[in-house]
Amino acid sequence: MMQNFWRECLWQFATKTLWALFVAGARIRVVFYDSLPKDTGFILASNHISHFDPPIITLFFPRRIDWIGMSNLFRGRILRRLFTDLNVIPIERNGPDRAALRLAVQRLKDNRIVGIFPEGGIRDGASSILSGAEMKHGASLLCALSDAPLVPCVILGSDRLYNFRNWLPWRRPGIWIGYGRPILPSNEPPGESKKDRVRRLFAAEIVELKRRLCNDFRLTEADLPHPPRERMAERLFGGAPR
Repeated sequence: MMQNFWRECLWQFATKTLWALFVAGARIRVVFYDSLPKDTGFILASNHISHFDPPIITLFFPRRIDWIGMSNLFRGRILRRLFTDLNVIPIERNGPDRAALRLAVQRLKDNRIVGIFPEGGIRDGASSILSGAEMKHGASLLCALSDAPLVPCVILGSDRLYNFRNWLPWRRPGIWIGYGRPILPSNEPPGESKKDRVRRLFAAEIVELKRRLCNDFRLTEADLPHPPRERMAERLFGGAPR
């Protein structure tokens, strides 16, 4: 009982504090291009362009998300307790982590949302799934094992927050988040495994989501993901963020 109380207090404190911070520091637009699955657990899979992505997506999503995070986040007693109480699922970077997969599948069966970044790290340009680059198998494998829907997500603009100048109150750079059509695992077409089908459909949907966000908000190349070092070096008066 006390542990659940502590976790709820931590969640409320963290989310309300971060919400105020990000609302003050950025203009965040969220678009649902399709309906989310109701009354069931599902996988939320997103591209990854900055360390700000997990909290931003979490804060502006209608349900709580249990993120899958690299096990090195859990180093030390304090960080291990913090991320555990925030329901983060630790996973080993190298090779399949069966314990993490089992835990994620159980969370999905408990009607929770499991968040994952299929790129396995921060990516931009040609190395990003937004450009059709290869991804890791975790999201499609989890979808195939659990038979839970997979909801694609694209986030753009959060990499601008690497530049401390953009945190000035009059800057407030734009951040755009789009959610696409849920992908359901099946064995159709014949001869294609569930995992491969989910992977193929997800890759196509991510590229389409990027296109729709760019068209709907008239985004330019400057709004698309850039390496963190480039963002840090951007000039203060090099043009107002969109």
